[in-house]
Amino acid sequence: ASGRASITVRDILAASQRQPVPQRGYQCVSCCRIFPTLWSVKTHIQHSSQEGYSCKVYYRRLKALWEKEHNEQEAAAPRV
Repeated sequence: ASGRASITVRDILAASQRQPVPQRGYQCVSCCRIFPTLWSVKTHIQHSSQEGYSCKVYYRRLKALWEKEHNEQEAAAPRV
């Protein structure tokens, strides 16, 4: 189910925070292209297959890995 989850602005920002961009804008972490607005990078990700990129697949996989890691951390946390 998480493989089909939509990519949110929060997901894009979380991924881009790990990759500082030397200039103003937002970077697609998958293809490294830089976009002037958050909206434009989100649109790029949603339509990346039409441009010959697999960015949408990359972000879906990244989100699934983050969810798995979060669930594992919750399961390992001591219950009070």
